[in-house]
Amino acid sequence: MEKNSTIIPLTSDLLNKKETVCIFGTGDFGRSLGYKMLQCGYSIVYGSRNPQASGLIPEGATISSHAEAAQMANVIIIAIHRGHYNFLESLGEVLHGKVLVDVSNNLKTNQYPESNAEYLAQLMPNSKVVKAFNTVSAWALQSGGLDASRQVFVCGDDHKSKDKVMEIVRSLGLTPVDKGSLLAATEIENYPLRLFPMWKYPILLSLGLSAFVLVYSIIRDVVYNYVEKDKKYFFFIAISIPNRICPVVALVLLALVYLPGIFAAILQLYRGTKYSRFPNWLDQWMLCRKQLGLVALAYAFLHVLYTLVIPIRYYVRWRIGSYTLEQALNNRTNPLNTENAWLSDSYVALGILGFFLFVLLGITSLPSVSNSVNWREFRFVQSYLGYLTLILCTAHTLVYGGKRFLRPSSYPWGLPSIYIFSLIIPCIVLVMKFFLILPCLDRPLTQIRQGWERKSKYVNHINNDETMKESSAV
Repeated sequence: MEKNSTIIPLTSDLLNKKETVCIFGTGDFGRSLGYKMLQCGYSIVYGSRNPQASGLIPEGATISSHAEAAQMANVIIIAIHRGHYNFLESLGEVLHGKVLVDVSNNLKTNQYPESNAEYLAQLMPNSKVVKAFNTVSAWALQSGGLDASRQVFVCGDDHKSKDKVMEIVRSLGLTPVDKGSLLAATEIENYPLRLFPMWKYPILLSLGLSAFVLVYSIIRDVVYNYVEKDKKYFFFIAISIPNRICPVVALVLLALVYLPGIFAAILQLYRGTKYSRFPNWLDQWMLCRKQLGLVALAYAFLHVLYTLVIPIRYYVRWRIGSYTLEQALNNRTNPLNTENAWLSDSYVALGILGFFLFVLLGITSLPSVSNSVNWREFRFVQSYLGYLTLILCTAHTLVYGGKRFLRPSSYPWGLPSIYIFSLIIPCIVLVMKFFLILPCLDRPLTQIRQGWERKSKYVNHINNDETMKESSAV
């Protein structure tokens, strides 16, 4: 039996052969992208306004004028700034029907009325413009450190051209993300200009809390002693007060990680359905919970470090030495107070366990770890162990306070200790969670989250609004 087929051996060069790609621009990004593409088997030709003066191109690439370089490839990467696009109009015939990949970025968001890619499409209506590669840095391409910027957003109006560019992206070891038509170019170009968008509110909140605790502690522990007792404790600002700021902010932020989930559960119980949007403020709060938790973990780390240096502080060694000398001179020895020993050991043990689980929560939030566990395992760690962490850290603070809140000396100028304020939100969260896990509330909440809806006025109101919107659209 004969077969009319051509067998290509696995070692054939045809399988590894890639097309020629043209790059307009010999700047940092153009050279880095060309270097990476050469490593992946592409033939690279650069188009330059002054080919003789461009001596920094990667070894193995060729360089010529823009017109000559464009004739050698079907894909042309435009690695130049928007302000220099005008010369492309003179290459209209050469670039007719070819794929132009816009990789440019702006200096600020919404700098122009339209995106750079849309502007390029207006200049070159007979070419097929695709937006890509603008989220990858030249340094990452050249050094090979692509872990932090592996995603490449791609958009374009021509599907075949977009698929061709996405194929190039994959061949470079990157992950293409199809964002749709060229209308998405504005969003893609604004993306590299964002400065930690999900971290903005957690960082501002943590800094605000830190400033409040700092000012409050200075007034209570430094200014009071200076005014009332003529004691200069200004050195407390170096270690003692920061060691109050860190645990307070860490505990409050940890409680704020779980508080929006409580609000969401209450709203779902009230509405009797999960098929309704939460308020925008609650949506934003829930989206930045991971960042809140990581900032809280950073403050907890600082608290541990500050606590470890306490025995080597001059002030602490001076107090211990003075106390020991006073006992020796008075020939007095205080007996062991087992109650205080229990409180001290319990305080330390709760802190160690709470910090251990805190670190475990932070590790499981990393993408490399969270992607290796299933949803049930992730929920167990982040929800059940998360609440256990909150319980342990709250108990750690409560045991630290002990009976101090009953002493009049604990309220200089009528100001309570800062740890009392740090317990307000965690205790509210734990009490509300206790009521939500009661069978009378947990059972209907579970049913609602599984898709059951209570026929309430709120649900009927939502359905009526959607019906009216559909009828008006018709």
